[in-house]
Amino acid sequence: MAINKYHKMKRCRFLELDPAVVGCYKKSIRTSGRKSRKVSEYGLQLREKQRAKFIYCVSEKQFRKYYDMADRMKGITGENMLSLLERRLDNVVYRLGFAATRLQARQLVSHAHFSVNGKKVDIPSYIVKAGDVIAVRENRAKNKYFEQVKTAKAGNLPKWLEGDLEKLEGKVIELPKREDIDTQIAEHMIVELYSK
Repeated sequence: MAINKYHKMKRCRFLELDPAVVGCYKKSIRTSGRKSRKVSEYGLQLREKQRAKFIYCVSEKQFRKYYDMADRMKGITGENMLSLLERRLDNVVYRLGFAATRLQARQLVSHAHFSVNGKKVDIPSYIVKAGDVIAVRENRAKNKYFEQVKTAKAGNLPKWLEGDLEKLEGKVIELPKREDIDTQIAEHMIVELYSK
């Protein structure tokens, strides 16, 4: 995995994102310091792509792979790509409430804390399918961190997921649709960028 050496707040300001999206809850009193200037169409498309990569913590190579997969699937390419990004195991762990941020979820998955349908999975980019059961492995459930997760109150789960924090498991009910995805991304601009 590539190392990101940028400051989260600066990156959020540049991409015009709410810092809470990446798990940063402090307020910034700084402004970007730039005079507002007209951004070209290419610049807007590039910013949307960077925003999606930043939110889902994926590299350029991975992002291009998801676009190519979505392009080969039936349906609207942009919605298919967002669906693939949402179905990544690290994102599902984050959405189920087992981690505070996607980066923390990525670390938990790569340290082999989770199983999918009873089999250990330590690949954050693993794509879950409808009907998959994601659970904390039995030997890891007694960990202090997961004991705290059990006592935490459940957040808002998306419609396509079903979870139980006390049992430390969740299930993918159906594949996510665009209306179920609450990220601030204009996926049609990313498709236009890659279609050139």
